[in-house]
This record gives sequence, structure tokens and C-alpha cells, in this order.
Amino acid sequence: MKKLSVLALSLFSFFSLAQEVTQETVKKVISTLASDEMKGRLIGTPENEQAAHYISKLFKENKLDYCVGDSYLVPFQYKGKTVYNVCGIKKGSSEKMLGFSGHFDHMGTSTDKGDNIYNGADDDASGITALVGISDYFKNKKPEFSMVFMAFNGEEAGLIGSKALSEDKGMEKINKNLAALFNFEMIATGSEFGKNAMFMTGDDFSDLDDLFNQHADGMIKIYPDPYAKQQLFYRSDNVSYAKKKIVAHSFSTADMSKIKHYHQVNDDFSIVDVENMTQMINNFAKTVEKLSPKNFAPKYNDKVKLN
Repeated sequence: MKKLSVLALSLFSFFSLAQEVTQETVKKVISTLASDEMKGRLIGTPENEQAAHYISKLFKENKLDYCVGDSYLVPFQYKGKTVYNVCGIKKGSSEKMLGFSGHFDHMGTSTDKGDNIYNGADDDASGITALVGISDYFKNKKPEFSMVFMAFNGEEAGLIGSKALSEDKGMEKINKNLAALFNFEMIATGSEFGKNAMFMTGDDFSDLDDLFNQHADGMIKIYPDPYAKQQLFYRSDNVSYAKKKIVAHSFSTADMSKIKHYHQVNDDFSIVDVENMTQMINNFAKTVEKLSPKNFAPKYNDKVKLN
């Protein structure tokens, strides 16, 4: 009897650990997207399309359903070329949805001698790693909320990928059911608030952060935007959804007061805090697991200004 109990406890411990995202997964995803072979993932390049296919492969491994049609790749036009956003769905108990997003494009290369690749590890391979990690965490689970995972293209070209996906007619049912969108934008480093902490852009505009923190139980904390004057809320992909009256904010750890790798060639894997990223992704997912349409319905207030 005692042996059986020990075995049962061991199996329980194994499955408890198995559901968490590993540091190896985080390292593999972010290092692949930010590798020199991806050549900075500039929209319209073969490497950008390669990144889209890689994310599509990860979505398939995490057992997501298609958002539109028969592929995770959702095409749109850019300068006469077909380029892609990547979108997948995890079905939950409810049709109400939570969205998770980041952008996979970056700035490509320069003509400088030496290191001339804008690898974009933090901006925003880290955000893609977060949404892939969350989808991995829920791979064998049935959450209360359904979830949509969106890897946007063309953020650096003017938020064009998120705009295209938000306006895609095949996404209308998803948009109608979106209770909130968490857009991850540069989370590769520890924040000025310490480890296991992010800030939310436009925190004065809704109660999303307060509601999230209530369910986080100290595992992870969302802080107010310390850079409100920079109006980061209006400068990332979340705004494409905010314009549709969907509660959508960006979440970041970037210390904008002293960051030295933003839009620089040294934004590569060397600046990534894999341990902190892994902990944040798991704790974010554990908090999301507690959320349901009954206890989580964030609202905008009248401070948000959208045309």
C-alpha cells in the first residue's frame, strides 16, 4: 500500500512538472527565431516566411486548430507580395476567448561590415516564445476560456499584420468573442521591477491588470506602465484590436530608460534571461488557467482615446 502511494505521488509529480514549459523549449524557440540564419526576419524576405512556417510547425505540435481555412498561415498583401500572419486556436469550455500575441518580423540586415544582422531576440522573438509557451502549457488541458494565438507579421512596417488579421473576415467570430488580448512585446530581460514581473501599457485605460493580478496570487505581477509619456499603448499591435473596442494591451519587461539593444544588432540571444522568461511564461499560464468568463471580464474606461 505504501509502495503504491509513493508510486502515485511520483506519477503526480511527474505530470505536474510535465505540464510546465521547460527552459529547453524557451531556449530553442527564441534562439531559432533570433538565429543569424533568419537574417532579422524582415517582412517580405524568404527568412520572414521561414519564420512563419516555423511558428506554424510549433502551433501544430501544440495541437492548435486553424483560425481560418486549412492552415495556420493567414495571408495578406505587402508591396505586391503574399506574406503571412500565423494563427491557431485552443478550444476551451466556453466560446469566449482570450488572445495571446506577439510579432515575429524584425528589421533584417544592414550594409555595415561585421555584425549586421538585427536578430530581434527581445524584439520580438521573446513575445512569440511566450505565446508558443502558453499554447504548449495548455496542450493537453481543457481551459475555461478558448484561446487564440496570433503571431503577427509587419509590426516594424507599421502594425500592418495585426491590422490585416483584425480586419480579416474569417476572424469575425473570434474577434466577437475576444474578452481580452495579451500582446507580448519584448520580455527577454528582467524588468526594472525585478524578476517575474511585467508592465502593461496603457494601464490607466482598463482594469485588465488589476483583474489579472487578483488571480495571480503573487506568482507573477503586472505593474503600471512606467513610460506612459512614450504612449507605448498606441505603438504596438494591441492597438489594432483596441480600435475594434477589444480590451487589448501590450506586456513588456523592457527597461526603456536604459535599454541598449532596442533596434540594435546586439539584440541577440546573449541578452536573453531564459530562466526568468520560463518562469514568467509558466506563471502567466497558471494564472490564465484560473480565469473564466465568470471571473474575468475586463473593461475599458473613458480615458482610452481611439478613433
